[in-house]
Amino acid sequence: MTSANQANDKYTLDVVIPTYRPGPGVRRLFGRLLAQTYPIGKIIIMNTEEQFWRADFLPEIPAGCTTEFEIHHLAKSEFDHGRTRAEGAGYSQADIVLFMTHDAVPATDHLAERLVRAFDDGNVAAAYARQLPADDCNPIERITREFNYPAESRVKSAKDLGELGIKTYFCSNVCAAYRREVFERLGGFIRRTIFNEDMIFAAGAVKAGYSIAYVGDGAVIHSHNYTAVEYLRRNFDLGVSQADHPEVFSGVSSEGEGVKLVKATAAKLKEMGKAQLIPKLVWVSAFKYMGYRLGKSYKRLPERWIRRLTMNQAYWT
Repeated sequence: MTSANQANDKYTLDVVIPTYRPGPGVRRLFGRLLAQTYPIGKIIIMNTEEQFWRADFLPEIPAGCTTEFEIHHLAKSEFDHGRTRAEGAGYSQADIVLFMTHDAVPATDHLAERLVRAFDDGNVAAAYARQLPADDCNPIERITREFNYPAESRVKSAKDLGELGIKTYFCSNVCAAYRREVFERLGGFIRRTIFNEDMIFAAGAVKAGYSIAYVGDGAVIHSHNYTAVEYLRRNFDLGVSQADHPEVFSGVSSEGEGVKLVKATAAKLKEMGKAQLIPKLVWVSAFKYMGYRLGKSYKRLPERWIRRLTMNQAYWT
């Protein structure tokens, strides 16, 4: 008998995972989900381009486990960060819908249980997990993960805007669960966006009087060792999303958080005896900021520049 029946199943839970060219490592993610202490009804896979999907990506379901896999294929031209996830949620009737990316892996078998527990607070609309660095994560990115995803849990609401600013709205669909009834009432994810569908929803939820829970004791392993140019392109798309949604981002600045992160990272590198990495930190941070500012001003840029700067070519087609 799988351990899935050990936890109190007060709410029904489904998982939605968009995939695009997943590697064999995705089996590890699926296997860890099947081993969760909280029962999962369905794992709904929204796969972009059927030719990149292989049947052996799915592990064998353990005896006694009632979780089912459901796969939906779509063309690359149909994918959108918000719409694809919203469509995935439409295949679920569960009380709680957990969204994950295919490159994130539960750090323990208690991830789902701890995320679901956050919804015992009836005002919580969404709960997102801590992100831990992978073994190959570089020191600068490792410190960034610690800064953005501390060990302490916190529930954020409109009263925290003065203290937290833009971080009040922070929520990451790398691993985030949503109360489906509230999700649907507020319109779910925006159907067309280059990025930040999770923060856009969270901002709307906070403004509607709901809370967003950060679950520090529920974690996934997820990190990237981006180059400076990759950071520039990623932050360009981030800037575009903020420029396109002034109703969310115009009243709160995110640049102050960036400065705090750079200072905290430099101090931590010194403490670790890795001060030689500070010039790299400054270099990477400059590329991040340049990408962000260009993204915020993208409407004044030639289309050929936008095409060279974006990470998400399909969005502009």
